[in-house]
This record gives sequence, structure tokens and C-alpha cells, in this order.
Amino acid sequence: MTANLESIRRKVEAGEALSDSELATLRDAASGSTGPTLWLTVAHALVNAEAEREALPLLERLRRDFPKDLQVRLGLARALLGLERNGDAEEVLREALVLSPGDPEAIKVLAVLALRRGEKGRAEQYVKDVLARDPFDAEARLLKEELEAVELPVLVPAEEQVLRPEFNAALAAALRRAGVKFRLQGRDVLVKLASGEVARVNVGSLYSAYQGGKRWLAEHVEKLAAQLGGLSSGVSEDAAALERQLRPVLRPAGFESQAVGALHREGPAGLEIFYVLEDPQYVRYLPESTLKATGLTVEAVDNAAWRNLEAHPAPIRPVVVDRGVVRLAETFSGLWAVVAGDGHDGARLLTQEQRRRLALQAGEGPLRVNLGWREFALLCRESDAAECEALAKLGHAPDGIPGLFRLTAEGLSRS
Repeated sequence: MTANLESIRRKVEAGEALSDSELATLRDAASGSTGPTLWLTVAHALVNAEAEREALPLLERLRRDFPKDLQVRLGLARALLGLERNGDAEEVLREALVLSPGDPEAIKVLAVLALRRGEKGRAEQYVKDVLARDPFDAEARLLKEELEAVELPVLVPAEEQVLRPEFNAALAAALRRAGVKFRLQGRDVLVKLASGEVARVNVGSLYSAYQGGKRWLAEHVEKLAAQLGGLSSGVSEDAAALERQLRPVLRPAGFESQAVGALHREGPAGLEIFYVLEDPQYVRYLPESTLKATGLTVEAVDNAAWRNLEAHPAPIRPVVVDRGVVRLAETFSGLWAVVAGDGHDGARLLTQEQRRRLALQAGEGPLRVNLGWREFALLCRESDAAECEALAKLGHAPDGIPGLFRLTAEGLSRS
């Protein structure tokens, strides 16, 4: 590592913001590396610059590519906390503790989260666990002093815990009372904005972040309903800025009934192509009304969306199907996943660069495709009967696209 790069790395570790040239140097060095270390440093540099939204997709990719790396999990939790997604951050920290039971860094962050929620007893136990291992841990000692100095409300009794179905039902009722048009769909809630755009919000994250018990549930979901109902479309009227955000997604026929007012066109194999704005937190469909406000045409939107996606191909990983669950494989398996995990992997199959990468892995012949999950696209060679049968038996998620498809040089068609 050069002296300049080492100096940049130390600045990142100290929490300092990098200059544009320093960040570019760090990115260049990371692009030539094989492990997660330098890319993780890039992500921390972005968080230091309060660019958590830009860091988050990078950290998600690192978690997928290096699933056993503890520091990647801790970095992802840091970015989520910066975005105030505390429930998601806690889930990642618990994953870190599975990788490294008793890890003090993960436990200290869990203590801070407990402190924020008013869970004094739990926070004290976390700090006690860290100090039992290292009585000189400076951060844990500061947390201990803070806990001793601050009076926090008593934790809601365990018997009053709200279960997920009860939370979902209460949220749905609050949204109806607030006059918000919505649809619960699996782990998400689709919310129709005043502009006609549809936003997708993860209900699992909302539930994980709620620790108030039954007593405070009604008040909490009323506030959530008001927040969701007040979501703005966030669509820029600057045509050039809007074009940079666009990405295409594949949806099943008839999806326009779930994304009313969203711009879309007919796609291959009986599917429809919708356009979304790049956002790490919400799925935001582009309203058709945006065309008039920006002066863009459908063709310009379509071209920009595919151009942007072409520039961001996804990694291709070997996978296996284990008792109905897709898992990464350590060696060649005959099944592959296109797995950027950002919801665009199905559409990536129609881009030239992704097809080129697929050909290097699976050859030039026809491929069988399962688009049953938005987080990835599954493929195998059409000539591999056993793998084709495995894809057929796998089915699909509630928000996925049912059925199998055939991918050839001519494009995507129904199998």
C-alpha cells in the first residue's frame, strides 16, 4: 500500500471527510482489489461525508459477496443508523453476532440503540457484557457513565409485546383512517402518493423498529400513517437530473393496477416495463404526469433508464436450491443468480453487458430463467434437465413474477 493510500485510509478511520481527489484515488485502488477491505473503506468514506444513501448499495453488495466478513456487517449497520433505519441496523448487528459471538463493537452499538429506545435494562446488560471482557474499553465505560447519569422510562413489560400480525393490522387500520391509499404486499406496504406515484415501504423494518408494546401501538401507527401519507414523490423537474436516476424494472402483466399513474410500456414475454427512481429506501415509480412537467418523452425515459442499467451490471454467483431456499454455492452448481439485489436484476438480463457476462459463465446456449424474486434472477442452461426442474419447483415470492422464461440471443420469451 502506497504512503498516500495509507494516509487516506487513516483519515477515513479517523472519521474525516476526504477530498474529491482522495476519494477518487481510493476508488481506483479498490477497483483493482479482490477482497472487501478497500471497498469497505470507500463505504466508510462516503458515510463520513454523510453520503449514506450512496454507501448503502455498495455495502449491500459487499455483504452478498463476502457473507462471512464481520467488518462488512458493522459498516452496513453504520450506514443504516446514519439513515435512521434503526430496525434494519439492529438486524444486521445480530447477524454480526452470529458470525462473531460476543463481538464488542456490535454489542456497543446495540447498547446505543437500546438507550435510544429507553430500554435501560437491556443497554446496561450489553455494556456489562463488554466490560466483563475488557474493563478498559473506553467506549463501554462512557456508555456506562451515561446510563448511570440518565433516568430512562421503564421498559414495557414483555407480556405486552406486539406481534407482527397485530402490528400489520393496526397500521392498515391507521392508514385507512388517514385516507391513505395503500396495499399490504408481503413484507412491504405500497402507498399511493398524491402525485399518483406509488412508494414501497418495508413493513418488516417498521415493525422491527417498534418497541413500545401494546399500550403505545395506536399512537405509533397513527404517526406512521401520517408520515406515509405525507411522502412526497421527490421527482425532480430537471430533466437531466431525472434521467440520471431512472432505472427499468420488469413487472407481470396487469401490474398497472398496483402502480396507478406510473409510466410503463409493453415488455418482452408478456411482461411490462416500468420505470423507477433510484432510491435505497423506497421503490418509487415514475408518474406519467412527469413527462409534461419535464418535457421528456417516453422514448427519452426508456433510453435513459436502460443506459443507466447497462452501466451497472450485476455479479453472477453460483447457487443451489436447498429445501426450497436459494443459497450461495462454493463451487460450480449448474444454477446461477444475477444478484445485485436492487430490484433490477430481471431487467439486467436484457442488457448487453449482463448477457456478455452470463455467456462467460453459462455459455452461449439458451437459458431457463426464474424471475420469482425481485432480489435476484435465477438461471440455468436449458440443456440441464435437473436444474430446469429445480427452477420449476421453486415457485415465486408474492411480489415476484410467476412461471419460467427462456433467454436466448433474440431476447426473453415464455418457456
